Amino acid sequence: MTVPEKQQTEEPSERRQRAEEKPRRRQARGERRVAQLLEAAASVFCRAGYTAASTNAIAREAGVSPGTLYQFFPNKEAIAVGLSDQLLDHWARSHGQALARENAGLPLDRMLDAVLDPLIAFNVENPAFAVLMHGADTPGVIVEEIGTLHGALLTRVEEMIATRLPGLPADGRTRTANMAVHLFKAGLTLVMSHEGAERDAYIAELKTVMHRYLEPLLDSASPA
Repeated sequence: MTVPEKQQTEEPSERRQRAEEKPRRRQARGERRVAQLLEAAASVFCRAGYTAASTNAIAREAGVSPGTLYQFFPNKEAIAVGLSDQLLDHWARSHGQALARENAGLPLDRMLDAVLDPLIAFNVENPAFAVLMHGADTPGVIVEEIGTLHGALLTRVEEMIATRLPGLPADGRTRTANMAVHLFKAGLTLVMSHEGAERDAYIAELKTVMHRYLEPLLDSASPA
């Protein structure tokens, strides 16, 4: 039996390259399938809620069979954890941008734009985050991760307040940070429940509320 001409002329390095490309292609296909399933899960969770969602519904949304889904995720909880990992990564990036140190030194109206706009945009673009964050049956590991990030958020807000109000005692910084975060969350609920021009109007109202809360504090710290 003779060796095929292609194999006779092919260099060893070329054969190795072709052999390495196959697992890379399989890996890329697998990553695309996982992304497809997580996107479908986000849609189903938003529509039905986490508790009522099923793996069959997620598979239908993704246009695949349940068997294909189970090749990548053993159950709904694993899908939720995978989606939360993706969302929390986006959350960390958007909050890092919003709470950047340089934003603390901006005039108050510009600071509110710089801080609030990325936070609102994240929630508008990722409605599944709120579903997982507030779901009664959300897996405990997700609740713990969200709690950890919420603590980091409060710490960063306190640091920004300390930059603006260096004379404010620590307990005052904590109260101010908690009030600011809870005001934002309350306003965000209204923002998320509206669309279009009405949503924009509620965003403007939220910024007005935050401005009126923070402005007297900043004025009290300014030199006479």
